[in-house]
Amino acid sequence: MSSLEDIPTPDNGFYVLVTGANSGLGLGIGKRLIDEFLQTRPQSESLVLIVTTRDQRKGDATIENLQQHLRKVIASHERKLPGIAQVLQHRIFFRQERLDLLSLVSVQKLCRKLRETTPKLDVVICNAGIGGWTGINWPLAVYKILTSWSTAVCWPTFKISGVGWVAKPQIPAEMKVEEPPLGEVFCANFFGHYLLGHYLAPLLAKHPRSENTKGRIIWVSSLEAYEHVLDLNDIQGIGSTLPYEATKRLTDVMAITSALPSTCDVADEYLDQSQASEKTTKPRIYVTHPGICGTSIVALPLILEYLMFTAFYVARWLGSQWHPVTVDKGACAMVWLALAQQDTLDNMEEKEGVGKWGSATDFWGQERAERTEVAWWGWGGKSAEYKRKKGRDPYAKDATKESRERFLETGRKCWEEMERLRIEWEGRLRRAGVGIEME
Repeated sequence: MSSLEDIPTPDNGFYVLVTGANSGLGLGIGKRLIDEFLQTRPQSESLVLIVTTRDQRKGDATIENLQQHLRKVIASHERKLPGIAQVLQHRIFFRQERLDLLSLVSVQKLCRKLRETTPKLDVVICNAGIGGWTGINWPLAVYKILTSWSTAVCWPTFKISGVGWVAKPQIPAEMKVEEPPLGEVFCANFFGHYLLGHYLAPLLAKHPRSENTKGRIIWVSSLEAYEHVLDLNDIQGIGSTLPYEATKRLTDVMAITSALPSTCDVADEYLDQSQASEKTTKPRIYVTHPGICGTSIVALPLILEYLMFTAFYVARWLGSQWHPVTVDKGACAMVWLALAQQDTLDNMEEKEGVGKWGSATDFWGQERAERTEVAWWGWGGKSAEYKRKKGRDPYAKDATKESRERFLETGRKCWEEMERLRIEWEGRLRRAGVGIEME
Protein backbone atom coordinates (compact mmCIF):
# COMPACT_ATOMS: atom_id res chain seq x y z
CA MET A 1 0.00 0.00 0.00
CA SER A 2 1.39 3.38 -1.01
CA SER A 3 2.03 5.98 1.66
CA LEU A 4 0.28 9.32 1.36
CA GLU A 5 3.59 10.89 0.29
CA ASP A 6 3.80 8.50 -2.68
CA ILE A 7 0.38 9.36 -4.10
CA PRO A 8 0.79 11.51 -7.24
CA THR A 9 -1.00 14.86 -7.18
CA PRO A 10 0.37 16.93 -10.09
CA ASP A 11 -0.76 20.55 -10.24
CA ASN A 12 -2.32 20.20 -13.68
CA GLY A 13 -3.54 16.62 -13.34
CA PHE A 14 -6.47 15.01 -15.13
CA TYR A 15 -7.70 12.42 -12.62
CA VAL A 16 -9.46 9.30 -13.93
CA LEU A 17 -10.64 6.35 -11.82
CA VAL A 18 -11.33 3.03 -13.58
CA THR A 19 -12.87 0.13 -11.66
CA GLY A 20 -12.02 -3.47 -12.50
CA ALA A 21 -8.92 -2.53 -14.48
CA ASN A 22 -6.92 -5.72 -13.92
CA SER A 23 -8.01 -7.42 -17.14
CA GLY A 24 -10.37 -7.35 -20.08
CA LEU A 25 -12.23 -4.16 -20.88
CA GLY A 26 -10.93 -2.30 -17.81
CA LEU A 27 -7.33 -2.84 -18.83
CA GLY A 28 -8.22 -1.88 -22.40
CA ILE A 29 -9.73 1.37 -21.12
CA GLY A 30 -6.55 2.14 -19.18
CA LYS A 31 -4.29 1.56 -22.17
CA ARG A 32 -6.48 3.53 -24.55
CA LEU A 33 -6.65 6.42 -22.09
CA ILE A 34 -2.86 6.60 -22.15
CA ASP A 35 -2.75 6.56 -25.96
CA GLU A 36 -5.43 9.18 -26.54
CA PHE A 37 -4.45 11.44 -23.65
CA LEU A 38 -0.89 11.79 -24.97
CA GLN A 39 -2.21 12.47 -28.47
CA THR A 40 -4.97 14.96 -27.67
CA ARG A 41 -4.15 16.82 -24.47
CA PRO A 42 -1.63 19.68 -24.12
CA GLN A 43 1.85 18.81 -22.88
CA SER A 44 1.28 20.88 -19.76
CA GLU A 45 -1.41 18.44 -18.60
CA SER A 46 -0.77 15.13 -16.82
CA LEU A 47 -2.94 12.02 -16.53
CA VAL A 48 -3.35 10.44 -13.12
CA LEU A 49 -4.85 7.01 -13.77
CA ILE A 50 -6.29 5.42 -10.63
CA VAL A 51 -7.12 1.74 -11.09
CA THR A 52 -9.02 -0.43 -8.65
CA THR A 53 -8.59 -4.17 -8.13
CA ARG A 54 -9.72 -6.54 -5.41
CA ASP A 55 -6.24 -7.46 -4.16
CA GLN A 56 -2.63 -6.28 -4.18
CA ARG A 57 -1.42 -9.01 -6.56
CA LYS A 58 -3.87 -8.00 -9.26
CA GLY A 59 -3.11 -4.35 -8.64
CA ASP A 60 0.65 -4.85 -9.01
CA ALA A 61 0.13 -6.84 -12.23
CA THR A 62 -2.14 -4.13 -13.62
CA ILE A 63 0.35 -1.34 -12.91
CA GLU A 64 3.18 -3.36 -14.48
CA ASN A 65 1.02 -4.03 -17.55
CA LEU A 66 0.17 -0.34 -17.91
CA GLN A 67 3.79 0.69 -17.41
CA GLN A 68 4.90 -1.72 -20.12
CA HIS A 69 2.30 -0.27 -22.46
CA LEU A 70 3.42 3.27 -21.63
CA ARG A 71 7.03 2.38 -22.38
CA LYS A 72 6.02 1.05 -25.80
CA VAL A 73 3.97 4.16 -26.54
CA ILE A 74 6.81 6.47 -25.53
CA ALA A 75 9.31 4.46 -27.61
CA SER A 76 7.02 4.79 -30.62
CA HIS A 77 6.79 8.58 -30.18
CA GLU A 78 10.54 8.80 -29.62
CA ARG A 79 11.25 7.16 -32.98
CA LYS A 80 9.14 9.79 -34.71
CA LEU A 81 10.32 12.76 -32.65
CA PRO A 82 13.67 12.23 -30.87
CA GLY A 83 13.76 13.77 -27.42
CA ILE A 84 10.01 13.67 -26.81
CA ALA A 85 10.36 10.76 -24.37
CA GLN A 86 11.67 13.10 -21.66
CA VAL A 87 8.41 15.03 -21.85
CA LEU A 88 5.99 12.12 -22.17
CA GLN A 89 7.32 10.01 -19.31
CA HIS A 90 6.43 12.79 -16.85
CA ARG A 91 2.86 13.15 -18.11
CA ILE A 92 1.41 9.80 -16.95
CA PHE A 93 1.06 8.71 -13.32
CA PHE A 94 -0.39 5.44 -12.03
CA ARG A 95 -2.05 4.67 -8.74
CA GLN A 96 -3.73 1.49 -7.55
CA GLU A 97 -6.44 1.10 -4.92
CA ARG A 98 -8.37 -1.79 -3.40
CA LEU A 99 -12.08 -2.12 -4.10
CA ASP A 100 -14.51 -5.00 -3.68
CA LEU A 101 -17.85 -3.91 -5.12
CA LEU A 102 -19.61 -6.74 -3.29
CA SER A 103 -18.65 -5.08 0.00
CA LEU A 104 -20.36 -1.78 0.71
CA VAL A 105 -17.83 -1.07 3.46
CA SER A 106 -15.01 -1.55 0.94
CA VAL A 107 -16.65 1.09 -1.26
CA GLN A 108 -16.89 3.47 1.69
CA LYS A 109 -13.26 2.90 2.73
CA LEU A 110 -11.93 3.64 -0.73
CA CYS A 111 -14.04 6.76 -1.10
CA ARG A 112 -12.96 8.17 2.23
CA LYS A 113 -9.31 7.60 1.31
CA LEU A 114 -9.75 9.26 -2.07
CA ARG A 115 -11.51 12.25 -0.50
CA GLU A 116 -8.60 12.64 1.91
CA THR A 117 -5.77 12.25 -0.61
CA THR A 118 -7.03 13.35 -4.02
CA PRO A 119 -7.54 17.03 -4.94
CA LYS A 120 -10.33 16.28 -7.43
CA LEU A 121 -11.65 13.70 -9.88
CA ASP A 122 -12.41 14.42 -13.51
CA VAL A 123 -13.83 11.06 -14.57
CA VAL A 124 -15.00 7.87 -12.87
CA ILE A 125 -15.48 4.93 -15.26
CA CYS A 126 -17.66 2.26 -13.65
CA ASN A 127 -16.49 -0.77 -15.56
CA ALA A 128 -16.17 -3.67 -13.11
CA GLY A 129 -18.87 -6.30 -12.92
CA ILE A 130 -19.83 -9.95 -13.17
CA GLY A 131 -22.04 -11.91 -15.55
CA GLY A 132 -23.72 -14.27 -13.12
CA TRP A 133 -23.90 -16.96 -15.79
CA THR A 134 -23.60 -20.66 -15.06
CA GLY A 135 -23.26 -21.96 -18.60
CA ILE A 136 -24.48 -21.89 -22.19
CA ASN A 137 -27.35 -23.72 -23.82
CA TRP A 138 -25.17 -25.13 -26.58
CA PRO A 139 -27.88 -26.67 -28.82
CA LEU A 140 -29.73 -23.33 -28.83
CA ALA A 141 -26.47 -21.40 -29.35
CA VAL A 142 -25.51 -23.48 -32.39
CA TYR A 143 -29.01 -23.17 -33.87
CA LYS A 144 -29.15 -19.39 -33.36
CA ILE A 145 -25.69 -18.79 -34.80
CA LEU A 146 -26.38 -20.93 -37.87
CA THR A 147 -29.76 -19.31 -38.58
CA SER A 148 -29.11 -15.66 -37.60
CA TRP A 149 -25.38 -15.22 -37.07
CA SER A 150 -25.06 -11.48 -36.42
CA THR A 151 -28.18 -11.27 -34.28
CA ALA A 152 -27.17 -14.30 -32.22
CA VAL A 153 -23.77 -12.88 -31.30
CA CYS A 154 -25.08 -9.32 -30.71
CA TRP A 155 -28.16 -10.15 -28.64
CA PRO A 156 -27.59 -13.72 -27.41
CA THR A 157 -30.46 -15.62 -25.85
CA PHE A 158 -28.60 -18.81 -24.98
CA LYS A 159 -26.67 -17.91 -21.82
CA ILE A 160 -27.83 -19.59 -18.63
CA SER A 161 -27.88 -17.41 -15.52
CA GLY A 162 -27.83 -18.26 -11.86
CA VAL A 163 -31.06 -17.47 -10.03
CA GLY A 164 -31.32 -16.30 -6.43
CA TRP A 165 -27.66 -15.35 -6.01
CA VAL A 166 -27.07 -12.95 -3.13
CA ALA A 167 -23.96 -11.11 -2.01
CA LYS A 168 -22.05 -12.07 1.10
CA PRO A 169 -23.38 -10.53 4.35
CA GLN A 170 -22.31 -6.92 4.79
CA ILE A 171 -22.36 -7.10 8.58
CA PRO A 172 -20.37 -9.70 10.63
CA ALA A 173 -22.58 -12.45 12.06
CA GLU A 174 -21.40 -11.86 15.63
CA MET A 175 -23.08 -8.45 15.62
CA LYS A 176 -26.44 -10.20 15.29
CA VAL A 177 -27.91 -7.51 13.05
CA GLU A 178 -30.53 -8.62 10.59
CA GLU A 179 -29.95 -7.54 7.03
CA PRO A 180 -32.02 -8.14 3.91
CA PRO A 181 -30.52 -10.02 0.97
CA LEU A 182 -28.53 -7.99 -1.52
CA GLY A 183 -28.50 -9.32 -5.07
CA GLU A 184 -24.96 -10.37 -6.02
CA VAL A 185 -25.04 -9.37 -9.69
CA PHE A 186 -26.97 -6.21 -8.78
CA CYS A 187 -24.41 -5.23 -6.15
CA ALA A 188 -21.36 -5.94 -8.32
CA ASN A 189 -22.70 -4.37 -11.50
CA PHE A 190 -24.73 -1.46 -10.21
CA PHE A 191 -25.27 -0.78 -6.52
CA GLY A 192 -21.58 -0.78 -5.55
CA HIS A 193 -20.89 1.69 -8.34
CA TYR A 194 -23.96 3.69 -7.37
CA LEU A 195 -22.58 4.22 -3.87
CA LEU A 196 -19.14 4.94 -5.32
CA GLY A 197 -20.54 7.76 -7.45
CA HIS A 198 -22.41 9.27 -4.52
CA TYR A 199 -19.39 9.32 -2.19
CA LEU A 200 -17.06 10.65 -4.90
CA ALA A 201 -19.48 13.33 -6.12
CA PRO A 202 -17.76 16.08 -4.06
CA LEU A 203 -14.46 15.35 -5.82
CA LEU A 204 -16.18 15.27 -9.21
CA ALA A 205 -17.90 18.58 -8.47
CA LYS A 206 -14.60 20.44 -8.01
CA HIS A 207 -14.78 22.10 -11.42
CA PRO A 208 -15.45 25.86 -11.37
CA ARG A 209 -18.38 26.85 -13.56
CA SER A 210 -16.14 29.35 -15.35
CA GLU A 211 -14.04 26.48 -16.78
CA ASN A 212 -16.96 25.04 -18.78
CA THR A 213 -16.20 21.47 -17.76
CA LYS A 214 -17.90 18.92 -15.54
CA GLY A 215 -16.87 15.87 -13.61
CA ARG A 216 -18.19 12.75 -15.34
CA ILE A 217 -19.45 9.41 -14.11
CA ILE A 218 -19.43 6.95 -17.00
CA TRP A 219 -21.53 3.85 -16.41
CA VAL A 220 -20.75 0.85 -18.61
CA SER A 221 -23.86 -0.88 -19.89
CA SER A 222 -24.39 -3.48 -22.61
CA LEU A 223 -26.25 -4.18 -25.84
CA GLU A 224 -28.23 -6.70 -23.79
CA ALA A 225 -30.12 -4.11 -21.75
CA TYR A 226 -33.53 -5.45 -22.77
CA GLU A 227 -36.55 -3.53 -21.54
CA HIS A 228 -38.56 -6.60 -20.48
CA VAL A 229 -35.96 -7.84 -17.97
CA LEU A 230 -36.27 -4.99 -15.45
CA ASP A 231 -38.91 -5.79 -12.84
CA LEU A 232 -39.56 -2.89 -10.47
CA ASN A 233 -40.93 -5.38 -7.94
CA ASP A 234 -37.57 -7.19 -7.99
CA ILE A 235 -35.26 -4.36 -8.96
CA GLN A 236 -32.23 -6.27 -7.63
CA GLY A 237 -33.00 -9.16 -9.97
CA ILE A 238 -32.63 -11.78 -7.26
CA GLY A 239 -35.46 -13.87 -8.69
CA SER A 240 -34.66 -13.02 -12.31
CA THR A 241 -33.40 -15.52 -14.86
CA LEU A 242 -31.53 -12.62 -16.51
CA PRO A 243 -29.99 -10.65 -13.61
CA TYR A 244 -27.04 -9.32 -15.65
CA GLU A 245 -29.31 -7.94 -18.35
CA ALA A 246 -31.59 -6.45 -15.67
CA THR A 247 -28.68 -4.48 -14.16
CA LYS A 248 -27.79 -3.12 -17.59
CA ARG A 249 -31.35 -2.00 -18.25
CA LEU A 250 -31.36 -0.31 -14.85
CA THR A 251 -28.07 1.38 -15.77
CA ASP A 252 -29.52 2.72 -19.04
CA VAL A 253 -32.72 4.01 -17.48
CA MET A 254 -31.04 5.77 -14.56
CA ALA A 255 -28.14 7.27 -16.52
CA ILE A 256 -30.34 8.74 -19.24
CA THR A 257 -32.94 10.14 -16.85
CA SER A 258 -30.29 11.54 -14.47
CA ALA A 259 -30.02 14.73 -16.52
CA LEU A 260 -33.74 15.18 -17.20
CA PRO A 261 -36.21 17.41 -15.33
CA SER A 262 -38.35 14.45 -14.23
CA THR A 263 -35.63 13.16 -11.89
CA CYS A 264 -33.31 16.14 -11.34
CA ASP A 265 -34.34 16.64 -7.71
CA VAL A 266 -33.51 13.03 -6.78
CA ALA A 267 -30.34 13.03 -8.87
CA ASP A 268 -29.23 16.29 -7.23
CA GLU A 269 -29.57 14.65 -3.82
CA TYR A 270 -27.55 11.68 -5.03
CA LEU A 271 -24.85 13.94 -6.50
CA ASP A 272 -24.65 15.93 -3.27
CA GLN A 273 -25.55 19.24 -4.90
CA SER A 274 -27.07 20.92 -1.88
CA GLN A 275 -23.91 23.04 -1.42
CA ALA A 276 -23.39 24.03 -5.08
CA SER A 277 -21.44 27.24 -5.69
CA GLU A 278 -19.52 29.11 -8.36
CA LYS A 279 -16.52 26.93 -7.47
CA THR A 280 -18.34 23.67 -8.20
CA THR A 281 -20.28 22.15 -11.07
CA LYS A 282 -22.82 19.36 -10.91
CA PRO A 283 -21.24 16.13 -12.23
CA ARG A 284 -22.82 14.44 -15.23
CA ILE A 285 -23.69 10.78 -15.62
CA TYR A 286 -23.21 9.20 -19.04
CA VAL A 287 -23.93 5.66 -20.22
CA THR A 288 -21.98 3.68 -22.76
CA HIS A 289 -21.29 0.11 -23.85
CA PRO A 290 -18.30 -1.68 -25.44
CA GLY A 291 -20.21 -3.45 -28.17
CA ILE A 292 -19.25 -7.11 -28.35
CA CYS A 293 -15.65 -7.84 -27.48
CA GLY A 294 -13.83 -10.84 -26.11
CA THR A 295 -13.32 -10.70 -22.35
CA SER A 296 -13.05 -13.19 -19.51
CA ILE A 297 -16.53 -12.36 -18.16
CA VAL A 298 -17.65 -15.62 -19.79
CA ALA A 299 -15.14 -18.37 -18.96
CA LEU A 300 -14.55 -20.69 -21.91
CA PRO A 301 -12.04 -23.42 -22.78
CA LEU A 302 -9.28 -22.19 -25.10
CA ILE A 303 -10.67 -23.82 -28.25
CA LEU A 304 -14.11 -22.30 -27.62
CA GLU A 305 -12.51 -18.92 -26.96
CA TYR A 306 -10.89 -19.07 -30.41
CA LEU A 307 -14.23 -20.03 -31.93
CA MET A 308 -15.88 -17.13 -30.11
CA PHE A 309 -13.44 -14.61 -31.58
CA THR A 310 -13.94 -16.16 -35.02
CA ALA A 311 -17.71 -15.79 -34.68
CA PHE A 312 -17.28 -12.14 -33.69
CA TYR A 313 -15.08 -11.34 -36.69
CA VAL A 314 -17.48 -13.09 -39.05
CA ALA A 315 -20.37 -11.05 -37.60
CA ARG A 316 -18.43 -7.85 -38.30
CA TRP A 317 -17.72 -8.95 -41.87
CA LEU A 318 -21.41 -9.75 -42.31
CA GLY A 319 -22.24 -6.14 -41.49
CA SER A 320 -22.51 -5.87 -37.70
CA GLN A 321 -21.21 -2.55 -36.42
CA TRP A 322 -21.24 -3.74 -32.83
CA HIS A 323 -18.23 -6.06 -33.00
CA PRO A 324 -15.06 -4.23 -32.00
CA VAL A 325 -13.92 -7.74 -30.91
CA THR A 326 -10.77 -6.57 -29.07
CA VAL A 327 -10.94 -4.75 -25.74
CA ASP A 328 -8.86 -1.78 -26.92
CA LYS A 329 -11.45 -1.09 -29.62
CA GLY A 330 -14.27 -1.87 -27.19
CA ALA A 331 -12.90 0.89 -24.94
CA CYS A 332 -13.42 3.49 -27.67
CA ALA A 333 -16.72 4.95 -26.45
CA MET A 334 -15.70 5.12 -22.77
CA VAL A 335 -12.41 6.89 -23.51
CA TRP A 336 -14.05 9.24 -25.99
CA LEU A 337 -16.62 10.25 -23.36
CA ALA A 338 -13.86 10.67 -20.78
CA LEU A 339 -11.73 12.99 -22.91
CA ALA A 340 -14.25 14.84 -25.10
CA GLN A 341 -14.65 18.57 -24.58
CA GLN A 342 -17.72 19.45 -22.54
CA ASP A 343 -19.01 21.77 -25.28
CA THR A 344 -18.91 18.87 -27.72
CA LEU A 345 -21.04 16.63 -25.50
CA ASP A 346 -23.45 19.41 -24.54
CA ASN A 347 -23.98 20.45 -28.16
CA MET A 348 -24.60 16.87 -29.25
CA GLU A 349 -27.17 16.35 -26.52
CA GLU A 350 -28.88 19.66 -27.33
CA LYS A 351 -29.19 18.58 -30.96
CA GLU A 352 -29.84 14.84 -30.63
CA GLY A 353 -31.05 14.43 -27.04
CA VAL A 354 -29.64 12.46 -24.11
CA GLY A 355 -28.67 8.96 -25.16
CA LYS A 356 -26.39 5.98 -24.93
CA TRP A 357 -23.01 5.71 -26.63
CA GLY A 358 -21.45 2.49 -27.88
CA SER A 359 -18.17 1.34 -29.38
CA ALA A 360 -18.76 0.54 -33.04
CA THR A 361 -16.53 -0.46 -35.97
CA ASP A 362 -16.72 -0.67 -39.73
CA PHE A 363 -15.88 -3.73 -41.86
CA TRP A 364 -12.14 -3.04 -41.50
CA GLY A 365 -12.27 -2.60 -37.74
CA GLN A 366 -11.98 1.20 -37.67
CA GLU A 367 -13.66 2.11 -34.40
CA ARG A 368 -15.89 5.05 -33.47
CA ALA A 369 -18.36 6.10 -30.78
CA GLU A 370 -21.90 5.58 -32.03
CA ARG A 371 -25.36 6.38 -30.70
CA THR A 372 -27.24 3.28 -29.57
CA GLU A 373 -30.98 2.76 -29.50
CA VAL A 374 -32.57 2.33 -26.06
CA ALA A 375 -35.92 0.57 -25.80
CA TRP A 376 -38.83 2.99 -25.12
CA TRP A 377 -36.48 5.96 -25.57
CA GLY A 378 -34.98 5.67 -29.02
CA TRP A 379 -31.62 7.26 -29.79
CA GLY A 380 -32.17 10.50 -27.91
CA GLY A 381 -35.75 10.73 -26.71
CA LYS A 382 -36.80 13.12 -29.47
CA SER A 383 -40.05 12.65 -31.34
CA ALA A 384 -38.59 13.53 -34.76
CA GLU A 385 -35.23 11.80 -34.43
CA TYR A 386 -33.64 10.02 -37.34
CA LYS A 387 -34.34 6.29 -37.31
CA ARG A 388 -31.03 4.49 -37.81
CA LYS A 389 -31.42 1.06 -39.37
CA LYS A 390 -27.86 -0.19 -38.99
CA GLY A 391 -27.10 -1.73 -35.61
CA ARG A 392 -30.72 -2.03 -34.46
CA ASP A 393 -31.98 -4.98 -32.48
CA PRO A 394 -34.14 -6.78 -35.07
CA TYR A 395 -36.94 -6.95 -32.51
CA ALA A 396 -36.77 -3.26 -31.60
CA LYS A 397 -39.89 -1.13 -31.80
CA ASP A 398 -39.90 2.56 -32.61
CA ALA A 399 -40.20 4.80 -29.57
CA THR A 400 -43.46 6.70 -29.23
CA LYS A 401 -44.62 9.59 -27.09
CA GLU A 402 -46.29 7.08 -24.76
CA SER A 403 -43.19 4.87 -24.51
CA ARG A 404 -40.96 7.85 -23.73
CA GLU A 405 -43.33 8.93 -20.98
CA ARG A 406 -43.24 5.38 -19.61
CA PHE A 407 -39.42 5.48 -19.75
CA LEU A 408 -39.34 8.72 -17.73
CA GLU A 409 -41.79 7.32 -15.20
CA THR A 410 -39.67 4.18 -14.83
CA GLY A 411 -36.58 6.34 -14.39
CA ARG A 412 -38.20 8.30 -11.60
CA LYS A 413 -39.23 5.12 -9.78
CA CYS A 414 -35.77 3.60 -10.16
CA TRP A 415 -34.04 6.72 -8.83
CA GLU A 416 -36.37 6.88 -5.83
CA GLU A 417 -35.83 3.20 -5.07
CA MET A 418 -32.02 3.44 -5.40
CA GLU A 419 -31.90 6.44 -3.10
CA ARG A 420 -34.10 4.62 -0.61
CA LEU A 421 -31.77 1.60 -0.72
CA ARG A 422 -28.67 3.78 -0.37
CA ILE A 423 -29.97 5.62 2.68
CA GLU A 424 -31.30 2.40 4.20
CA TRP A 425 -27.97 0.57 3.82
CA GLU A 426 -25.94 3.53 5.08
CA GLY A 427 -28.06 3.62 8.21
CA ARG A 428 -27.86 -0.14 8.69
CA LEU A 429 -24.05 -0.18 8.42
CA ARG A 430 -23.77 2.81 10.74
CA ARG A 431 -25.99 1.24 13.39
CA ALA A 432 -23.93 -1.96 13.20
CA GLY A 433 -20.76 0.04 13.81
CA VAL A 434 -19.08 -0.99 10.53
CA GLY A 435 -20.05 1.93 8.30
CA ILE A 436 -17.40 4.49 7.38
CA GLU A 437 -18.27 8.14 7.92
CA MET A 438 -17.22 10.50 5.12
CA GLU A 439 -15.24 13.61 5.98
